[in-house]
Amino acid sequence: MTDLVTFGETMLRLSPPRGERLETTRDLTVQAGGAESNVAVGAARLGADARWLSKLPDSPLGRRIVTELRSHGVSPGVAWADADESRVGTYYLEHGGEPRGTNVIYDRADAAITTVEPDELPTDAVAESEWFHTTGITPALSETTAETTTALLRTAGEAGTTRSFDLNYRAKLWDPETARAAYEDLFEHVDTLFVPRRDARAVLDREGGAVEIAHGLATEFGLDTVVVTRGLEGAVALHEGSVYEQDVYEAETFDAIGTGDAFVAGFVAERLRGGDLPAALRWGSATAALKRTTDGDLAVTTRAEVRNVIDGEGGIDR
Repeated sequence: MTDLVTFGETMLRLSPPRGERLETTRDLTVQAGGAESNVAVGAARLGADARWLSKLPDSPLGRRIVTELRSHGVSPGVAWADADESRVGTYYLEHGGEPRGTNVIYDRADAAITTVEPDELPTDAVAESEWFHTTGITPALSETTAETTTALLRTAGEAGTTRSFDLNYRAKLWDPETARAAYEDLFEHVDTLFVPRRDARAVLDREGGAVEIAHGLATEFGLDTVVVTRGLEGAVALHEGSVYEQDVYEAETFDAIGTGDAFVAGFVAERLRGGDLPAALRWGSATAALKRTTDGDLAVTTRAEVRNVIDGEGGIDR
């Protein structure tokens, strides 16, 4: 039995050196990045047996993604498309200090995953896994990916697999009203929901603090666990009627992209090891802090490093 299966798009991330603009740079760093594969990599590096499902063109760029994910211990379950008729989605990330800020430019329209159907994927892996995870990005990509997301969540539910869903709202993919309707249709198939407080308010039209938001969502949709993240204020989790809070661990931020995925990875990895909710929140927060110190989407870390953050150990490793 696989510990964790995730489903979603992975793109190639292209970034100019820090301080350079996309319109003038002559160099781009290429890395794999996608919410669900980020979670799979983070969990795999923390000891979980992780698999990632998706669709890619059978091309050098498609194989580039698979090779990178495999290098971190993730087992890909890929539907391969004709390279002449499909493409890999990409995104360009330009780091910028204040007041300019960091900018993301997507080039993902008509990527191979937008045509993925359940019968193209190894759905038996979902049914045989302990945990299945996907995000709100995937159903935003196309009507087909939305249908496949629902089908896989149903497959997991019928098999007794724990299902988690990270809202992960992306304003560049769809508007709040459309997203809200799609999300709420999916919630009946979800056990654990991760939702940023800002998106709960702006997209789900929820009012109040994190605890009130968690109670409202859990009650209305029958969710077992709701984790509301609050940026620098940490996270709040509601589980079986009990509320748990977790502060952030201090980190010098080198690259914030993928921090939320790292939190989910640490949380899920600890739950898979039998940890309780407070322990899972600690592991999620510590993994997220470590992710902020490294370049790229992926939480390239170890269990020992996460333990050191939780235990308050740091400094120079001699």
